[in-house]
Amino acid sequence: MTREEKFMLEAIGLSQQGIDNNDGGPFGCVIVKDDKIIGRGNNKVTSTNDPTAHAEVVAIRDACKNLGTFQLDGCEVYTSCEPCPMCLGAIYWARPSVIYYANNREDAADIGFDDSMIYEEMKASINERRIPIISLSRETALAVFNKWKTKSDKTSY
Repeated sequence: MTREEKFMLEAIGLSQQGIDNNDGGPFGCVIVKDDKIIGRGNNKVTSTNDPTAHAEVVAIRDACKNLGTFQLDGCEVYTSCEPCPMCLGAIYWARPSVIYYANNREDAADIGFDDSMIYEEMKASINERRIPIISLSRETALAVFNKWKTKSDKTSY
């Protein structure tokens, strides 16, 4: 068994643990740095009433807390299923080195976790999306952005 397979089995084990504990959907994730698991997560959407509590997001939060940083440079993500659009965005913001996954999005759709609508919505123009997206108070908000742009002591990311 390769080291990658070993870590993937940990992520898959977390997906089973989530089912056994009635935490949420059958998804698990571990984050690895220097051959050590530094973040763990399983889906906790229904047990926490938090639609963002997907396994990858929970694992990212755990890893960042354990590392004391907001980025996962040099880390590997092992997730029991191909990340959904939200999790993929969170993973990209965290900037790990690689993502490994087991089940794919079609496997997830087959058991009732179909993200295809979100992928389609992302391709659609704002005025063609199912949920209305309406711009308000842009000038006021731009003033805050301009303050950020000129802030000399900001932490860029």
